[in-house]
Amino acid sequence: MIQSDNIDKMYMRRCLQLAALGRGNTSPNPMVGAVVVCDGRIIGEGYHRKCGEAHAEVNAIRTVNDKELLKRSTIYVSLEPCSHWGKTPPCSKLIIEMGIPRVVIGSVDPFFEVSGRGIRMLREAGVNVTVGVLEQECLELNKAFFSLQEKGRPFVILKWAQSADGFIDRKRVVGSSDKPVKISDEMNSILVHKLRSETDAILVGTRTVELDDPQLTLRKWNGNDPVRVFLDRELKISSEARILDGAVRTLVITEKESVSRENVEYVRMTFDDTLIPTIMNELAVRKIQSVLVEGGASVLNSFINNGIWDEMRIEISPVVLEDGVKAPSSSGTLKEMNHIGKSVVMTYVNK
Repeated sequence: MIQSDNIDKMYMRRCLQLAALGRGNTSPNPMVGAVVVCDGRIIGEGYHRKCGEAHAEVNAIRTVNDKELLKRSTIYVSLEPCSHWGKTPPCSKLIIEMGIPRVVIGSVDPFFEVSGRGIRMLREAGVNVTVGVLEQECLELNKAFFSLQEKGRPFVILKWAQSADGFIDRKRVVGSSDKPVKISDEMNSILVHKLRSETDAILVGTRTVELDDPQLTLRKWNGNDPVRVFLDRELKISSEARILDGAVRTLVITEKESVSRENVEYVRMTFDDTLIPTIMNELAVRKIQSVLVEGGASVLNSFINNGIWDEMRIEISPVVLEDGVKAPSSSGTLKEMNHIGKSVVMTYVNK
């Protein structure tokens, strides 16, 4: 016979699968999945599809054809049901009203208006509540959401590709016709666009824009374009640059005064030792949960030196350059190593 804790884990894994379907669409809300089980059979499923729309519990309960079954069912949910009125009614209240006798929760919600209150509301109503099933997996799924709530800043991913001998580019001069050397293969290039689709913002420095005139949009993966953020202390970047085309929401971090226009906003800051923390604070105020830093060595090293990063994804290509711009030093704890295409991708976490 399957033990009850294993049964709970089985259904919670399904919650996580469902929750992940909302990736790229729920921010600044978390990804959440819910499953309703009666007599060992799933009778309802749902997930939070988009910020501002119904939560996972509501969607799961809606799919239950015979609502009388809810009175002897268990609802599994990957994150604590909300207890407050936001853009939608509180899910804990709905669960109580529908007479669901048992709730199994993956992780507690760190949001101050929810944290522990949803659980307390359920228990005070006589609901049997189990908390912490596959907790680490649930925390991992919403690591960006938790970062904003607990650290007060977005989840930061540093990403770069380097040659086998440790360079990220040849030494190039702004204004020359030198093209960047192609370090990433096509497979890894596609995966970078996938990663962009899963983050709220992408950040680069002035030199990257000057040398490469990047679009920083999704062209090899479906999804929502991240907010483009770039540093331009002296407003050196031409208005003809593709990053200023207004096609995607763009924030320009600068020391100069400038008039914002549709989809392009100029944000004044002092370019000193506090710049990176100040940028993070600004993005947090805008409820940007995650940032992908694809800048050059200078910008990447600024985040590393400030200790403001959570994951570091390094593609090591078989290409050999012999000389050029030295790649930043990897640090942190190795989380995983994957062979993708012709390259090795190393992922480190900052612990």
